[in-house]
Amino acid sequence: MSGQQLINEFLKFSETEKRAILVALENTLTEQPPVKKRSLLELSGLGKEVWKGINVDEYIRNERNWDRN
Repeated sequence: MSGQQLINEFLKFSETEKRAILVALENTLTEQPPVKKRSLLELSGLGKEVWKGINVDEYIRNERNWDRN
């Protein structure tokens, strides 16, 4: 069935039926797929390449002293 045929059939319904159809169509368009629950543990190791070769203790010490210089 073409889009125009579908519209022509839709126009044959009563106003109440048209509204019900539109609400049902809107609901199908706005339904979101279920969101998979994620674990905070999945973030473990994320960004580790940024810290590669950096002495963390020295970095923290420098950060704590930034306003003293």
